[in-house]
Amino acid sequence: MATVLGRVIVYGGKGALGSACVSQFKSQNWWVGSIDMKPNEQADMNVIVNPENDWQKQQTDILAQVKDKLKDEKVDGIICVAGGWAGGNAANKDFVKNSDLMWKQSVWSSIVAANIAAEYLKEGGFLTLTGAKPALKGTPGMIGYGMAKAAVHQLTKSLADKDSGLPTNSLVACILPVTLDTPMNRKWMPKADTSTWTPLDFVSNLFWKWSQNQDRPTNGSLLQLITKDNKTELITA
Repeated sequence: MATVLGRVIVYGGKGALGSACVSQFKSQNWWVGSIDMKPNEQADMNVIVNPENDWQKQQTDILAQVKDKLKDEKVDGIICVAGGWAGGNAANKDFVKNSDLMWKQSVWSSIVAANIAAEYLKEGGFLTLTGAKPALKGTPGMIGYGMAKAAVHQLTKSLADKDSGLPTNSLVACILPVTLDTPMNRKWMPKADTSTWTPLDFVSNLFWKWSQNQDRPTNGSLLQLITKDNKTELITA
């Protein structure tokens, strides 16, 4: 058995970005837990989320499974990359339905991730959440999405303040992508200019660096991922 060099939990570990993060940390001999609706075969721990459950039931279920697997172990990092996208303005027939879905996918997951961090993150560990650059302004064509992501931005600021309930010296940061280079995005936007899309390995490498205490941003940072000509920059919002 190789020595486990660290522990990380990826919330949304079966999605495109989540899978990239699981692979990245596994390749460095880390123990990796995945929380998602489906298991990630690469992960050492799989916590399955039942989307039929309400928010509180999801939280108690997830925490019970994490407690059962981790026992008294703490983790070095928690990466929340759960989310999704749906469009629609106030006149859209699915306006409320889509907004509800966006809230569940982005806000519920981020709050539960923060709750896990309060209990299981080591002092000096890191928690990353996923916002969106468009949500820094109005998003009339995707109101529910913008609202949910803006809530995640606010949550990041709250968690970074003192008395937030997170462990001492922990880092909370939020990535604000524009478009990630995922198989689904390539499928749905075949004619798009992918030189402005952020590669998944850029993001997973970023989290890896933070786990090694390299290039850590200021606590509470909202970091825009701006990709141009296939080069990505981090710009603090």
